[in-house]
Amino acid sequence: MSKVILPGSTIGIIGGGQLGRMLAIAAKQMGYKIAVLEPTKNGPCAQVADLEINASYDDPSALKQLAEKTDVITYEFENIPVKAICNLEKCAYIPQGYRLLEISQNRVIEKTILNEKGFKTVDFEIVSNQEQLKEKIEILKYPCVLKTATGGYDGKGQVVLKNKSDLDKAYTLLTNSCVLEKYMNFKGEISAIVTRSTNGEIKVFPISENIHVNNILSKTIVPARVSAIVEKKAKEIAINFMKTFDFYGTVAIEMFVLENDEILINEIAPRVHNSGHYSIEACFTSQFEEHIRAICGLKLGSTELVQKAVMVNLLGKDLEKVTELLQIANCKVHLYGKTGVKTNRKMGHVTFIGTNQEKIINQVKEIFG
Repeated sequence: MSKVILPGSTIGIIGGGQLGRMLAIAAKQMGYKIAVLEPTKNGPCAQVADLEINASYDDPSALKQLAEKTDVITYEFENIPVKAICNLEKCAYIPQGYRLLEISQNRVIEKTILNEKGFKTVDFEIVSNQEQLKEKIEILKYPCVLKTATGGYDGKGQVVLKNKSDLDKAYTLLTNSCVLEKYMNFKGEISAIVTRSTNGEIKVFPISENIHVNNILSKTIVPARVSAIVEKKAKEIAINFMKTFDFYGTVAIEMFVLENDEILINEIAPRVHNSGHYSIEACFTSQFEEHIRAICGLKLGSTELVQKAVMVNLLGKDLEKVTELLQIANCKVHLYGKTGVKTNRKMGHVTFIGTNQEKIINQVKEIFG
């Protein structure tokens, strides 16, 4: 499988959002050229790319052009048509492949396969109509969470069911199969960002602690405030996952930590991830450079944490703070070049760095609450 793609070559990125942008920046710093396939013109990634192809992700002629212009291709998010990747694999080099992409696009498939492979998840049931929903609630009991099998992100496509009065809200999701999950009283949420190079090398980034607000990632704290046992378990799960699924590139594994320090996998993302943004400033190698190294068959960089960090997502409503943030010495501002500001749209992120974790956390609280 290993194929070395050296600087000077062209990397194709399917998807033109902020993750593609940060991948492109990392790649260009290493001497690569970038081609991006994205329906919307002049998006975040295109603004720093060498070649922009505007077409739908499954457009045959656009995919052919991308294959002809590049030496290796990656994707920046998981809602790309699997069939497009399958077809592209016939004429292009895509180390990530399509299988994990396919699994991650459907919560029913994702949780079922994870359990079959020996990875623990939250207890769940599959439902597709009102009768099944009521029947499965009797098994899992209130409270529980109903999630659409496909298409949900950042809190979209899910409803928390605390009692029968919430059923009407849930019914609106039952147009297709859904996953009904037991609501867990977990003591924390963490992520393991893990990368595997096509040369077989595997490295895990420091475990991050995630804080969500309205089901959208708000802050990531690194190192995670968990026990050494939890950290060890999470890293072991990440390494085992990469070996089990034989995946190349970067994967984010989001996990719940229970009161007894048991770890359950919440979901997977076969790509660089929001909860790994801290690595740009806080690690010797960022998740973006590591992913480029992995798909290009290079030796992976050190994932050592060199500074403690708190990453905060900047939503549309937070942009008024940018001028203030730019004046803070230990704060790095990243804006994504998006147009069309919306209250809860991710417009950028900031990372606060330092040696005293408590001091950084308090600094963030003073600014963001």
